[in-house]
Amino acid sequence: MRPDPSLDMALQGRQFEAVVIGASAGGVNALMQVLPALPRGYRLPIVVVLHVRSGRQNQLVDVFQQRVQLPVREAGDKEDVIPGTLYFAPAGYHLLLENERSFSLSCDAPLHFARPAIDITMESAADVYGASLAGILLTGANDDGAQGMAAIGRAGGLTVVQDPEEANVGVMPLEAIRVRPPDLVLPLEQIKQLLLMLEMR
Repeated sequence: MRPDPSLDMALQGRQFEAVVIGASAGGVNALMQVLPALPRGYRLPIVVVLHVRSGRQNQLVDVFQQRVQLPVREAGDKEDVIPGTLYFAPAGYHLLLENERSFSLSCDAPLHFARPAIDITMESAADVYGASLAGILLTGANDDGAQGMAAIGRAGGLTVVQDPEEANVGVMPLEAIRVRPPDLVLPLEQIKQLLLMLEMR
């Protein structure tokens, strides 16, 4: 597939170290349309925060490991972030990124009725990676992720929101667009293309 010129222009002059993706209602299906396209040997770590009920996270890891060519694992407390790995935030904990490129888990109160909360992961990742972070917010039914995406934008990172008209539930992307207009609003097919382009920068 020939790269979309608008995506190439948005990425011009940028280099990336990590990707963080947030989603809620409809998020598993959206990720299934995007992540299996990533090739074995993909360079960047991808950290995914999904709103899931406690006890469901290991199931997600197993499901995606069968469909994705990257190593897939649940992020663990004090673990280093390994390039080329797909991480899921564990259910029941907030997931934060630390300056030494490692994870930490928190039992602080839920935010937006969610733990893990997308905002908390994105805001901490923005502090760590700054302009070398790409943040992607997909379908969802509340406003979690809007402030996190705004933090990524303020830090100079790339902000990408799923087209609300395509999203299974458009509330989450619409709120992110309202709080701070993202760099790109894209359908899933172009988000998939963008992820493939990120590691070439």
